[in-house]
Amino acid sequence: MVPIVGEAAKTIDGIAKAMKVTFTEMLSTAVTEDYPDGPLHFEGRYRGVHILQRDANGLEKYVACFLCAAACPASCIYIEAAENTEQATFSAGERYARVYNIDYNRCIFFGYCVEACPTDCTHGHGFEIASYNTVDLIYRKEQLMAGSPLRLSAPLLFSHCVRILCPLRWHNTSKKPRR
Repeated sequence: MVPIVGEAAKTIDGIAKAMKVTFTEMLSTAVTEDYPDGPLHFEGRYRGVHILQRDANGLEKYVACFLCAAACPASCIYIEAAENTEQATFSAGERYARVYNIDYNRCIFFGYCVEACPTDCTHGHGFEIASYNTVDLIYRKEQLMAGSPLRLSAPLLFSHCVRILCPLRWHNTSKKPRR
């Protein structure tokens, strides 16, 4: 009979601790954000939409090392490298990313790509990328470069170009099918 009383005492003690936490949280004041009226405050380790940084000379910091694509568990980064030449130098390294695409439909924002980058060029805190069209969430290098005029208008431009190039994919689904 003594073990049953001991078990009952442990159970009552656990319930009392849980209720204490519940009532403490119920009586405390709620913490709210002023978003969208005020700025959001992110933690320092928050990883958001990429911004490909430039160095002090205006060259791309990204040197096409492919470490970010290799570190990504979702395989959402696609890169094609090209060699810098004397006539056209895009980055400080031997190579540069001729194509750098990231598919935010697949991205899970782990931040492994940012941690793997040896030149610290892929980081950002943007989060407002919601879209009704999945093509708008495939960002190209031109959209991701820091200081690029395409950063704001490129999703719309890109989806418009894809709709022209691939008209069968973007047929009007609001009409009822013919019978």
